[in-house]
Amino acid sequence: MTKRAIELTNTRYRLGYHVSAPSGWINDPNGFCYFDGYYHVFYQHHPYSAEWGPMHWAHARSKDLVHWESLPLALTPGDQEDEGGCFSGSAIEKNGVLYLFYTGHHYYGDNDPDHFWQNQNMAYSTDGIHFTKYEKNPVIAKAPEDNTHHFRDPKVWKHDEKYYMVLGSQEKDGLGRAIVYQSLDLLNWDYIGPISKAKEVLTEGFMWECPDFFELNGKSILLLSPQGIEANGKDYLNLYETGYFIGDYDYETAKFIRGNFYELDKGHDFYATQTTLSPDGRRIVMAWMDMWESPMPEKVDGWAGALTLPRELELIGDRLYMKPVRELEQLRVGSGVETTVNLAGEIIIAQDASFKEALIDVLLTKSKNQEVKFSLKTKDEELINIFYSKDKNECTLTRNGKNDPRYGTIQMCDRLSLRVFIDKSSAEIFINDGELVFTERYYTENQPSMHLSVSEEAFVSSTIYHLKKDAISYE
Repeated sequence: MTKRAIELTNTRYRLGYHVSAPSGWINDPNGFCYFDGYYHVFYQHHPYSAEWGPMHWAHARSKDLVHWESLPLALTPGDQEDEGGCFSGSAIEKNGVLYLFYTGHHYYGDNDPDHFWQNQNMAYSTDGIHFTKYEKNPVIAKAPEDNTHHFRDPKVWKHDEKYYMVLGSQEKDGLGRAIVYQSLDLLNWDYIGPISKAKEVLTEGFMWECPDFFELNGKSILLLSPQGIEANGKDYLNLYETGYFIGDYDYETAKFIRGNFYELDKGHDFYATQTTLSPDGRRIVMAWMDMWESPMPEKVDGWAGALTLPRELELIGDRLYMKPVRELEQLRVGSGVETTVNLAGEIIIAQDASFKEALIDVLLTKSKNQEVKFSLKTKDEELINIFYSKDKNECTLTRNGKNDPRYGTIQMCDRLSLRVFIDKSSAEIFINDGELVFTERYYTENQPSMHLSVSEEAFVSSTIYHLKKDAISYE
């Protein structure tokens, strides 16, 4: 008897232009790639419940990073190499074949969820839709001798004539690290060693998940999600973080000389990034638009979780900037509503904020005391507030009824720019061309509106676009 996926029982929080599952639970994006004329993104999925469970790989594809179609499940667990789950991984094309690399999860059967082991497996497809697991799996049977059981999330890439795989892991001393393997054929892998390791648990984590390794502007970027970093003032406030190290990697010596860890997104709901290269050479990133401690009230409706909008990464100075990919302009329905005003006080910039994009520019005065506030609110609730202080060059985000602010700083400027995407239950806020980004889920059954206020008179211009509600098609 075929097991049936959980049913979607209510669409009150369903998103209109973000990738999510037809129903059930999702988390990490996997296998983000461009193959045979389509962008493909897979994601961790439990189709039979809105709670986390044995992981499958669900699948969506798009010609333009905007309109996505849901495809059949790519990987299901239960075989000898992945009996406990098909955990996260990546995709790479070779000779017209799409290869998926993923972690097989295995429990020891003593009812202890933390007593497990992991290996690395491969599946392949010629059409990018139907996948066959490699008959000689696993391609990497066990972790290195100095590793713990944490050994997952393979990201594969090609450099010169060799293939490389970076994995998230934990050394036996309890410190997170990223380790690298090398292959000539994608089938036989040789262990090279750690590419980088946490200096100490509280500052860099006990486990490094979802590593990604690539170059931007001649620098090497290690993007990852460390677990166990202790909150430090206004930084590292989520349960787990996602961020990056910038440095220089020598493929001959396998040495990565890197700087400090920086968070990539300062919001509550951003984790487990994965990147790909677009055909024109842009580095595009997507992430899970939730966090493990997030409440996810949509669970009672038969679904949980979504992916962020695709974003382009740029290295500017010693920081990564994230901005929406230009293709997202295709979401716009009709022309925008433009407003210009010398504002002193508060203005409603969108009476109905759902499925909207807002472009807002505030010309700042010379006064260091100037403050700007952006709000998403209903008649009774202030869902999301962002306060900008010119004196501190700081933005503070607060959420309705929660004492859990998030903070980010920007460079001194004379113009504050916001680009905001509001979906039915998500907000992505890009400040000053992606220098600072907040990603948030919010929940209301009432109609939200967007507001802007300034503490001192300032020239404000805004353009509001209505966005498509049906950019995602489900099978």
